[in-house]
Amino acid sequence: MRWSRPLVAAALTAGLVLCAAASQPPQRARAIAHGTEQDGSNSRANLAYGNEGGRYELTPERRALLNTIRYAEGTWKGGEDKGYRIMYGGGQFQDLSRHPERVVVKRYASAAAGAYQFLPKTWKGVAQELMLNSFEPKHQDQAALHLAERRGALDEIDRQGLTKEAMAKLAPEWASFPTKAGRSAYGQPVKSHQELASFYSSNLRELRDQLGA
Repeated sequence: MRWSRPLVAAALTAGLVLCAAASQPPQRARAIAHGTEQDGSNSRANLAYGNEGGRYELTPERRALLNTIRYAEGTWKGGEDKGYRIMYGGGQFQDLSRHPERVVVKRYASAAAGAYQFLPKTWKGVAQELMLNSFEPKHQDQAALHLAERRGALDEIDRQGLTKEAMAKLAPEWASFPTKAGRSAYGQPVKSHQELASFYSSNLRELRDQLGA
């Protein structure tokens, strides 16, 4: 998430209950739906399909995008759910009923929080637009996709993957994403095009393999 004044957001930097698709055997689909499958594929970081009851469908391409944003923002943490509870500076908050709106002073002062390091003002606006009533992971996912769509990147990613052009469109939203010139839009630490493209491609392959796509 970009830096904000007077609050300067850090450039720190998945998941859902899988809908029982017709391609899944009934027994496995029930296990996935209830979170009882034991092979690790019910991790939020790995499941791809569904819409979590929100506006945006979670395709493998979109899940890989969300995971890449988390990687860039420093909240990936091996794909664990605790990344949704991270505040600027690496601390954790517990109440997912709302954005914590807690200013943390490290190198900078920031109230950025969640898997996608939402600033309170950004979160409030998107939550109102999407009618999100909590800060729980599925709502954070929906909000991040909404921001990507607003920046004009989501359709391109749906069609072509995480291109340099798509990264540049996301750079004004997340300072850890590079502009076309390879720099942060806010003069902050930034991931390279190559590093993000590599993570996205690897994660997308993993998601597709797990779904037998």
